[in-house]
Amino acid sequence: MGFVELFLIGVGLSMDAFAVSICKGLGMSRLNMRQAAVISLFFGGFQALMPLIGWALGSQLADFITPIDHWIAFGLLAFVGGKMLWDAFYEDDEAEGVQTDEKLDLKELLMLAIATSIDALAVGITFAFLQAAIVPSITIIGLTTFVISFVGVAVGHFFGARFEKPATIVGGVVLILIGVKILLEHLGVIAF
Repeated sequence: MGFVELFLIGVGLSMDAFAVSICKGLGMSRLNMRQAAVISLFFGGFQALMPLIGWALGSQLADFITPIDHWIAFGLLAFVGGKMLWDAFYEDDEAEGVQTDEKLDLKELLMLAIATSIDALAVGITFAFLQAAIVPSITIIGLTTFVISFVGVAVGHFFGARFEKPATIVGGVVLILIGVKILLEHLGVIAF
C-alpha cells in the first residue's frame, strides 16, 4: 500500500474524530493550544493504536468484535453527547458569567477516542490480510488524524466562542447523531 492510499485511509478514518474535535472546540472560550494538542494526541493516538491492535489480532477475533463494534461506538457517543446536553441545559447560573476554560476530562476524552477509532480496528485486520507494513501505515493514519483533529478544535472554537450555549447544545446533538449514524450504517439501515 502506498502513501497516497494510506493518507486517504487516514483522512477517511479521521472524519468522526474531526467532528468530535469540533465539538470539543465549541466549549473553549479561548483557543487553548495545549488542550487542542492533547485532544489531537488522543484522537491521533487511538487512530494509530486501533489498526495496530487489529493487525496484531488478524482475523482471530474479527468475528467477535465486528458484530458489536457499532453498539459500543453508539453507546459511548450517545453518553458523552447526552452529558454535553445535560451540562448545557442544567448549567449552574452562577457560573454563566465566568469565562474560564475547564480542564480536559481525560475519561471523557478516552471514551471519545475509543468510540471514534473502533472502525480503525477493522482496518488493522484488513492490513493483516493484505500483509501491509504496519508501522508506516499507523504512523500516517495517526499523524493525519492528529492534524485534522487539531484543525477541528480550532474550527469549533471559532464558532463556539461566539455562540457558547447553543454551540454546546449543537455539539451534544452532533455527537449523538454520529453515534446513531454509525449504528444505522452497521445495521444496514443506511448505506455506507
